[in-house]
Amino acid sequence: MSKNDNEKERGKKKVDPVLCIAWLLAAGSALAVHPDAAYAGYIDWRSLGILWSLMVVIQGLKENAVFEKIGTAVTRRVSNIRQLAGALIFLCFFGSMFVTNDVALLTFVPLSIMLFHSCGKDGLVSWLVILQTIAANLGSMLTPIGNPQNLYLFGLMQAPIGTFVLWMLPYTLLTAVVLLIVILLFPGGKERAKLGGSSATVRHFGSRKQIGVYLVLFFFAMLTVLRLVPWQFTAGCTLIVVFGMDFKILKRADYTLLLTFIGFFIFTGNMARIPAVRDALQQVVQNREFPVAVLTSQVISNVPAALLLSDFAADYHELLLGVNVGGLGTMIASMASLISYKFYADSYPDDKARYLLRFSLLNLAMLVILAGLHVVVK
Repeated sequence: MSKNDNEKERGKKKVDPVLCIAWLLAAGSALAVHPDAAYAGYIDWRSLGILWSLMVVIQGLKENAVFEKIGTAVTRRVSNIRQLAGALIFLCFFGSMFVTNDVALLTFVPLSIMLFHSCGKDGLVSWLVILQTIAANLGSMLTPIGNPQNLYLFGLMQAPIGTFVLWMLPYTLLTAVVLLIVILLFPGGKERAKLGGSSATVRHFGSRKQIGVYLVLFFFAMLTVLRLVPWQFTAGCTLIVVFGMDFKILKRADYTLLLTFIGFFIFTGNMARIPAVRDALQQVVQNREFPVAVLTSQVISNVPAALLLSDFAADYHELLLGVNVGGLGTMIASMASLISYKFYADSYPDDKARYLLRFSLLNLAMLVILAGLHVVVK
């Protein structure tokens, strides 16, 4: 594709539908609760500041090929198809805990498609990508920074990070066990992985100086998540340092997601000021946080579900579990799932229907397994 074609494609980029929904809801609610000074109090600026800082830092590391280099280093140490699949799936699983599910899939799914094509195993790519998607969506639930809904709810709960991790650990461990079992059954078994040479490697590691700076900023972001450093300090340092070092990185943060957050903050803030609506939503949500969050996620995805339900939930722990488990199921239950689907659809445009069928079956099976665990451990 030529440079002009690329520019045309960027020009055709569609407006995010979830962003539109968020702001339509915000605008509609403003008809009932007219804008006033209280609107500013709706918005969780701390969560937005930390999320923006992490987006910028992780994008900077990605631009310097850090994650691709890690991926190729790991895959070079495998000898057969089963080991290669396992390495690529668990790169998404563990990587998502620290760089978010979106970034894990953006990084490792294209690498996986390239590697399996290099091995002549195109017929197995759909299974691999679907398992990577499940691994990223569920691995990310272990940490407060694994996905946006965790970061937001962690800030609301004021729980110690150790407590947060212990809440999510049974679900993460069960996911790891299921993934290991599936990998042992992965087609191709012990067939040798014949990688296609230089096309499967990252030759340039990027600027070591920039990588060092981004790692320091990432460290401060972690301290901010743990409430040891003010978010204003971290966001300010990130802005100043990255502006001076590599300005283009600032433009590549996901501002659509940040604007979506603000739209939902306004909507839920207004709903909470309407007594009849607030009472009705509380009756629906309270004591049913887990099932309501799972079901809501299937329709509007789990990040908006967390924002929408948080003002009316009594048990944030159950809500947290619900929106994370609720990332399974439909394609839009977790918007990260659309990332891997797009990569697969672009590479194998004639196989979309089969991918969607397999995706639905595997996601539904995993949803039933984790929902069953919730019934046992609740």
